[in-house]
Amino acid sequence: MPTTWEQMFDTGRDASVATEAEEEERRGLFSRMRESLSKSRRAMTQQLTAVMFDPADADVWERLEEALIYADCGVAATVEVIERLEGEADAGGLRSAEELGDRLAAIVAELMRPTGDPRIDVRNRPAVILMTGVNGSGKTTSIGKIAYHLREAGMSCVIGAADTFRAAAGEQLEAWAERAGADFVSSQSGADPAAVAFDSVAAAQSRERDVVIVDTAGRLHTQDHLMEELRKIHRVIGQREPGAPHEVLLTIDATTGQNGLQQARLFSQAVEVTGIVLTKLDGTAKGGIALAIAHELGIPVKLIGVGEGLEDLRPFDPETFARALFSGD
Repeated sequence: MPTTWEQMFDTGRDASVATEAEEEERRGLFSRMRESLSKSRRAMTQQLTAVMFDPADADVWERLEEALIYADCGVAATVEVIERLEGEADAGGLRSAEELGDRLAAIVAELMRPTGDPRIDVRNRPAVILMTGVNGSGKTTSIGKIAYHLREAGMSCVIGAADTFRAAAGEQLEAWAERAGADFVSSQSGADPAAVAFDSVAAAQSRERDVVIVDTAGRLHTQDHLMEELRKIHRVIGQREPGAPHEVLLTIDATTGQNGLQQARLFSQAVEVTGIVLTKLDGTAKGGIALAIAHELGIPVKLIGVGEGLEDLRPFDPETFARALFSGD
């Protein structure tokens, strides 16, 4: 699983061997992750520390089930986790609360591990990333941070402002483009968003840029006309660059809990979502939503936001996440 930005971008080159510096970064990431997930972690441990661990005590499993549901892990994932833990306990494999926490973390990490490639595909030239999500989910900021890390990885970028309805969105995106050293393509307010997306890809082609990130208007998943517009943008991009977009990333605000799961479900019906950017995990006790999305929808969580800084948008590593949330180490 990618744990650094260099490993996160699939350029077609082998980045599987971690350097000593990357290993040190991984260790530091666990500490920061643990701190950022403190609200979710406290909500979980408060449920479990109220009783002494006894595998034969049904109350233990009820409390754990309640804690997982409260953390928005989702009913389906919670049922599977509890069944597997109870089975291990019955076989004599769990004898202490510490062992329970360790196995809980291991099982959750396994359920969140994607079946496909967890990286962001930037092998094509230009590679096209389509960003979508509702207003307030952190989409614009995430675009800027991705563009910044692309530059740090040695790739040139074009940012296309296809959200033509909110002038403020374009201004914020332009500021991020300047900070990231990216080209910026926009249009007049109210222009056709699909045309802006088309022009953005064309600009990347003519200027020989490596990656295009196309912003789209924040839309409610219940607004059918806006979802149809998203489908149009997707089609038009493919007309300009066959096979594109190569990634469709959906930003979800973790504080919205199960509503975020519904957003992911409906957006993925409109376009093929290839990955989730789960933001604001540091501000919620509902960190289990990452498990619910990965388990119920099979859409990999590729990036997570745990703060406002550039380094607070991170590649998602299920093991690190689960250990920071559940494990005692």
